[in-house]
Amino acid sequence: MAKKQKKATPKRAPTKHQLSKWQRQTKIRRIVIIAAVVFLAGILSWVGYEYYKDYKSDPLREVVIEVNDVPFTMEYFVKMIDARAYIAGWNSTVISYAGSQIADMVADDIINAELLRQGAKNLDIEVTTEEIDAKLKEYELPNDRVYRDIIRSDLLQEKLKEHFGSNLTATMEQAHVQVMLVESQEVADEVITKIEAGGNFTALAEEFSCSSSIGGDLGWLPKELMPNTLIADAAFNLTPGEISPPIYDETATKNVGYWLIEVTERQDEEVEARAMLLGSEAEAERVKAELASGNFSSLAMEYSQHESKTGGGELGWLEQGDMGSEAFDQVAFNITANEVSEPVKDESVQTTGGYWLVKVVDRGVHQLEEDVKEGLRDKHLNDWFEELKEDSTIENLLDAAKKSWAINKVLQGR
Repeated sequence: MAKKQKKATPKRAPTKHQLSKWQRQTKIRRIVIIAAVVFLAGILSWVGYEYYKDYKSDPLREVVIEVNDVPFTMEYFVKMIDARAYIAGWNSTVISYAGSQIADMVADDIINAELLRQGAKNLDIEVTTEEIDAKLKEYELPNDRVYRDIIRSDLLQEKLKEHFGSNLTATMEQAHVQVMLVESQEVADEVITKIEAGGNFTALAEEFSCSSSIGGDLGWLPKELMPNTLIADAAFNLTPGEISPPIYDETATKNVGYWLIEVTERQDEEVEARAMLLGSEAEAERVKAELASGNFSSLAMEYSQHESKTGGGELGWLEQGDMGSEAFDQVAFNITANEVSEPVKDESVQTTGGYWLVKVVDRGVHQLEEDVKEGLRDKHLNDWFEELKEDSTIENLLDAAKKSWAINKVLQGR
């Protein structure tokens, strides 16, 4: 016989009192949850603010250099100084003595390295992690970011040289030239007269040229590697075998100058003197002639190339050796007081302004020698880099105080 099924007990509806109680409990739970969330958010905000405040107040975290929005902190700067010092073998004494110069050099290195990295990337030139690792191992350097960046920069420079060198042709238009820089129009005319009389250009350059860096036979060079535009224009416009007329160059630096010296008083081993430094013997003679009717101070301010020109050539009291010139001392400590000396030639000083003489030996399409290839490669690389730098936004926020702080931080770690 089938069992009787129990009737289901009908659920009792909650009373108004129970509903009210549940609503209050739900409301309380909601308030507690909200309060807990607000409290937790407050704690996190406070912790975050304190961390941010500490972060901002820490000098090591301050951004001191930016290159096209890529930041470098004081911490990175300090570590880079230390790394450069380690590689160069500078001890604490050197770092302390040359701190400002070292800081400037490292700041420039950071900027240039980042510019190289960005520019090379635009040329699809990059350095791999494996290449950096290999060099670190070879040089036995720490595997830190600053050392990796130094190695990356060195490798990028090598790859960029290869890149710009690979674009060179085997031959190009060149000129074979001989040049000399002489001190005045008068000397230039004398040299030209000697050449026309059969004198050898190279031998005369050794005798009369007053430039230690440019002179004599320059060999075959393309126009863009000529020492300056004045020589380049002459080299590619003159007929082979022809010598240029004297070409004045106000920016040329000569290893010679001429003093006009006047001693106004003597006392024991000292003299009180004034002087002016002129660029050529001919100019010195002209200025001395003007002194007959002119004022020494005003002429010194107009013509002298010595730093004393702003004070009218006044040098004050001098002992032998103070001017760093034997030629000056030989005259200043022996001439009669209140008389202006004859022009005194001094090859221990430098003056500006001179005349170029250029002889074109030959010109035409010529094979590029290895040193010329290297010169062209380096020039193209340098021109590319300068253009890259000009088009970049660079911020160097390092002042004297920050550089000093960084140097002291490096020294503290030694």
